[in-house]
Amino acid sequence: MEEKQRTIKDYLTDFGLLKVVPEEILPYMSLSSYQPGEWVCSQGEAADTLYFLVHGKIKIYTTSSEGKTLVLSFKTPLDLVGDIEYIQRCETLNTVEAVTPVQMLAVQYRWLDRFGDQNAAFLRFMLDIITKKFFMKSSSLSFNLLYPAEVRLASYLLSVVDDGTEEAVNSRIKLEILKDAAGMIGVSYRHMNRILSQWTEAGLVERELDGITLRNREELKELSKYGSYES
Repeated sequence: MEEKQRTIKDYLTDFGLLKVVPEEILPYMSLSSYQPGEWVCSQGEAADTLYFLVHGKIKIYTTSSEGKTLVLSFKTPLDLVGDIEYIQRCETLNTVEAVTPVQMLAVQYRWLDRFGDQNAAFLRFMLDIITKKFFMKSSSLSFNLLYPAEVRLASYLLSVVDDGTEEAVNSRIKLEILKDAAGMIGVSYRHMNRILSQWTEAGLVERELDGITLRNREELKELSKYGSYES
């Protein structure tokens, strides 16, 4: 079955969500699609919807008041967006962006308030997801602080390659994605270019006018094994 033909019930069944999502909530769930580069939600905006990531890969990053960005993690199914905001009743904490074509199940908080607040299975499911997020956030911050830029850049570049597209088969990364990489991993653009120049000489990547091609993904994977943005 093609992904675009899948239904809400298909996803609920595949991920065992029928066991944890109250039946009364199901009529109020919708299926949303996002294309690469499109935001699911933006840091600081009002939060009113819980999203279930059921297909594709998303990037989660934070932006400082000075405009500097830092990638926190990449997520694949099954995961939630808006869960911490729902519990804390706060604004959206981080920006969430589609890396690949993404499918999300969505339900507004008002229906969770009405039908989910007293449901033990649903609350246990939320607790499990949220505690894993805090563990991963701790690991991500440690990764950014403890590992050198080469490891972070290798992990980032491998993470933004869509493993399901023709472009990924060629391991090409477009210039607009590359321009974001330095800020996302917390280094200067000049420093990142020095690393890419070293990798070009070593045959790991090939630089082009419109981006780069990863020529030795296995060696990059070996480099990134010491830490990862993937979770």
